Amino acid sequence: MGRAHAQAFRAAAFTFDLPAEPELDCIADIDEQRAAQAALSLGFRRSTGDWRKVVTDPAIDLVAIATPNILHAPIALAAMEAGKAVYCEKPLAARFEDSEQMMRAATARGVANGVGFTYLHNPMIQFARELVASGEIGEITGFRGVHAEDFMADPEAPFNWRCEPENAGGALADIGSHIVSLALHLAGGIESVSGALSTIHTHRRGRDGVERLVNVDDQMDAVVRFKNGATGVLAASWIASGRKMGLAFELTGTRGAISFTQERLNELQLFRAHGPSHSRGFVRIEAGVSHGDYAAFCPASGHQLGYNDLKTIEVKEMIHAIHGLPSLNKDFRFGLDVERVAEAIRTSHHSQTWANVA
Repeated sequence: MGRAHAQAFRAAAFTFDLPAEPELDCIADIDEQRAAQAALSLGFRRSTGDWRKVVTDPAIDLVAIATPNILHAPIALAAMEAGKAVYCEKPLAARFEDSEQMMRAATARGVANGVGFTYLHNPMIQFARELVASGEIGEITGFRGVHAEDFMADPEAPFNWRCEPENAGGALADIGSHIVSLALHLAGGIESVSGALSTIHTHRRGRDGVERLVNVDDQMDAVVRFKNGATGVLAASWIASGRKMGLAFELTGTRGAISFTQERLNELQLFRAHGPSHSRGFVRIEAGVSHGDYAAFCPASGHQLGYNDLKTIEVKEMIHAIHGLPSLNKDFRFGLDVERVAEAIRTSHHSQTWANVA
């Protein structure tokens, strides 16, 4: 993610007419040597093995956090205390209480802030949101969404930081935040949930060969009720064999439906419930110059954007937010809304009852 951030900051200045051009000034990593190697590789002017030196440096205006989740809160809080804008990867923090503290600090300090829900910046997702807002598919009745990957499907995959609860590990925290964010972005606020968490591979060996107990979920399944009366199901799994980026949803309404998968991120399927019944069906809409920021990358339709392009759009929106310009940036308040849903799913799982979203 550090590489993705660095590429996006460099590309944003080339791709968009920004109010200020970002400079890659200083990068921090776990020690001085790794930081120096990263600076050389990614094009930063200088480096440090101590992140505290970055957040207190008066030359730094924006701190981008691409660390394991447990470090999100301490780095962000220190940066905001120093008056820096903060661009933090998802999930907002390792603990719900830390997420709340981050949002309160951002409000109190009045600093610009953003969370890395990159997939929401896909021009096709923005088009989907426009279709919903325009009433094209009528009143929303349902949302069925999943984020499925297989990077932990192998029982022999080693124990890592994602397997540690204190690191906000687990499929719900790690990839589930993406499908929750899509549900909130497109279908609106979630009122209550009935959730279940499952740990399939209960033990994994560390790289030292010692077997360790896994105390985080491999899969999450939840039934949800939206504030607008719609219902839905959300699922996340990092043991879904064969899936690499199975972030997908179907959004249904009284007059139509929208279907999407990140595995074909330049396409959207749209169904309109009007016209002769024998000719109705989903229509494939291909990304093109009339869809959001697509034209900034290519003057011809159908030439495909990629993940790093979505990250570039996200950085552009963050820079706009810093300068008080109209922006689609997802801030800490939105990030906290996602964490509220995740916390309610955990509560529901442990209590075996429906749980209200705080």
